[in-house]
Parts: sequence; C-alpha cells; structure tokens
Amino acid sequence: MSTINHQAPILLVDDDPDLLTLISMRLSAAGYRVTAVDSAEAALTRMAIEMPALVISDIRLPGRDGLALFNDIRSQHPALPVILLTAHGTIPDAVEATSRGAYAYLTKPFDGHVLLDKVAHALSLSGTYPANTNKDETWRAELISRSQRMADMLAEARLVASTDASVLLQGESGTGKELLARAIHRASPRAKAPFIAVNCGAIPEQLLESELFGHVKGSFTGAITHRHGLFQSANGGTLFLDEIGDMPLPLQVKLLRVLQERSVRQVGADQATSIDVRILSATHRDLDSAMREGQFREDLYYRLNVVTLTLPSLAERREDIALLANHFRQTLTEKYQKRIHGFAPDALAALMAAPWPGNVRQLHNVVEQVCALATAPLIPLSLVQRALRVPSLEVLSYTEAKQKFERDYLIQLLKLTDGNVSDAARLADRNRTEFYRLLQKHELTASLFRGDGEAVAGERQQ
Repeated sequence: MSTINHQAPILLVDDDPDLLTLISMRLSAAGYRVTAVDSAEAALTRMAIEMPALVISDIRLPGRDGLALFNDIRSQHPALPVILLTAHGTIPDAVEATSRGAYAYLTKPFDGHVLLDKVAHALSLSGTYPANTNKDETWRAELISRSQRMADMLAEARLVASTDASVLLQGESGTGKELLARAIHRASPRAKAPFIAVNCGAIPEQLLESELFGHVKGSFTGAITHRHGLFQSANGGTLFLDEIGDMPLPLQVKLLRVLQERSVRQVGADQATSIDVRILSATHRDLDSAMREGQFREDLYYRLNVVTLTLPSLAERREDIALLANHFRQTLTEKYQKRIHGFAPDALAALMAAPWPGNVRQLHNVVEQVCALATAPLIPLSLVQRALRVPSLEVLSYTEAKQKFERDYLIQLLKLTDGNVSDAARLADRNRTEFYRLLQKHELTASLFRGDGEAVAGERQQ
C-alpha cells in the first residue's frame, strides 16, 4: 500500500501532450489528484474553480509563459508552492524564479522519482498535505531531528520505503545508518517480517560466507550441523549489510549472484533456495574510489545503489545537537537514577560548538559520561569540557623520541645505582668512558644521584 494517499490536488501545466500524460500518470499512481491543462490561461481559470495544493508548470508555454504564470501566482497566492519544468535553454530563468520564491525547478528530462520527492516535500512544507497524513511518525522515532537536512532525507526515505528498491545508505561513522535502515524497514510493507543486520567488516572472511548464505552439515571442518544463513533468516523481510565496502571481492561475486537470481546456495549444498529479501546496505567508505582501485565491483555497486540516501554529519545539523543531548539526558538519567534537569547554558553552548568527529554516537557517549558523573541538577560546563577533551598525544620525531628514551633510561640507571657510574655502565652493558660520554650528551651529573640528590639539566660531568 502506498505511503502517500492523501489525494492532494495538483495543477499540472504543459503544452506537450505526451509529457502531460506521463507526469499525470506518475502523480496519480502516487496518490495525488491531478488536473492537467495546456496553457497559463487555462491554469488561471482552473485555479478560480479549485485552488490546488501545488502547481507544476513548464516554463515554455503558448501565449503567457510559465514565468508569467508564476508571477501571477506569487502575487495572488504567495504561499502556494510552484515547481517549474525547464529545458536546458531556460535554466537561467528557472534559477531566477527560484530566487524569487519558486519552490524548485526540474530540468528535462528528469527522473520521475526526483519529481515525486520534490512534490512530497513541497506539500509537506505547506503543512496542508503532510507526506504522511496519518501523522504516524513511529517509523522514525529513533531518528531525533528538527533540521531541514534531516527532514529532506527522511522524506526521501519515507517514499522509498514503500518500494522494494535496494538502498545504499552513506554517511560518516556514527551518523546513524543502522537506525535509518531500521526506520525504512518499519515504514515498508515488510515491517512485520524480520529485520536482520550484519556488519560485513566485523566478521572474518572465512566465516562471512557461511554467516550470509548458511552451510550444510559436513561442508567444512566444524560444520557439525545444518545452518540457515542470514539471507534465509531474513526471508520476507529486510537484510541490512553494514560496511558493505569492507566485503572481500570473492564474496562480492557471490552476493551479486544472489541479487541477480533471487536465490541462495548454502556452502556445500547442491541446489539453491529461492529467497525474497529486500537489501539495504551502508558504508562510510568512498565506493567510487574503491571501484577505481579495483576493491569493489562496479556491477554490484549498481545493484545495491538503486537509491542513495546520505545521512548528514552532526556538524551539518547543529540545530539538532541540543535536541539530541536533552533526549539522551532524559533517557540516561533514568538509567543512572539521577535527578538531572538539564544542562547549564554554558555547558549546552559548549556542546553546540564542539566539532563532533564521531557524530551522534560520540554525542551520546559524552552525554552518558556527564550524566554518570553529575552531582547537581544542572550539568556544569566543567563536566562537558572534561567529556569533550581529547587526550593529547605528544607526537615526536624518531630522533626526538630516541633522545627522550635515552635520557630517561640513564636517569633510571643512576637512580638505581645511587649515582655509581661503574655499576650503571655495567647494567647498561657499556664501558665507563662511553657511559660518561652519554651522561655529558644529556647534561646529567652522576654525583647528584648519590643519596637524595637528583640530576639537573645544565650541569656537566666533571
């Protein structure tokens, strides 16, 4: 069942009858109520009879063109969203129109899915026809956000969830790719069937094949029982292949065959078994570079990448930081059974300004640390600064590190022998002359280590 079935009225304006028919069919199939006309004049007449929720108009029209129609709509109905269709030669006009308030423009020929995405988002922004009319947002409950970047991405995810298209989720580590995969599954017709996730980079290559495809008893050493693989376990549902970029090349070949044939052959089996599984995959790697370097198969990439969704980094959605931090705080105060009412203003400001290279995962870890250590109702700046502090690593050159080790070693020997150079040299397996030379090099005085004395820099061995 389609996730969009709100019968929003859309006015479509184009003088190309074939394109008019094609777009009308696409929009009608997606659940919209379409009125199609072939001129600006007819569009204005139709608008006087029934106000649409959205206007989609070609720029080039007979008589009054699409830009004139847009100007009329802007003056009479400034809140009515307009999407312009443009040929290559009229792109500058479309760009100018978007700067004056047109919602978007699409260049012919355009992808039908892109059109549907634009339509759904334009209507959801208007507020009259949200993309999900039953307002059931439980499918994305784990993805806490108010940012426009996330709203755009989630609108696309909601649309693609109703299909069986393979989706590639991209984004930095810690942005929530598995949470998004689970959300897509919950919003899909497969929601009541299994969702199974596997990290392709966390399982040794020799075990990953058996894990994915299963094995029959006796197929290899240790195969003492018959075992279904994750493809069979996910039958009817969704299989999420995390870190797909780390999958070894031999297994990429076998995965491609499974996707092409819609069947899986267990390790050691003679026959394949049909499966019905929707594939979602994710990676933080640049797969374009991996393909150029021969580390990822191009044919598999296009099988997995029918639709791409990219999760923004936390730094790209800073308006969500306070929302996420307080959400995590509420959950974690229950876990630690503490009465923590919020963050001090300067503590929250520090969270907002932090770089967050580990994204949402890092934010959760920081909030958990401060909640575990907090002793007051408001989390202070000092705790946040402590949790955010990255331990500094003194990076020395090889020569510097060698000098430091050598000096520290000599000091420990002199302490151990109470400044007796002969004993220290013997422990170091060096003659006294060479040992004295080392002490002079590091400006250490052996006599100062006798008793309670301590060597200082700047004094040379006499």
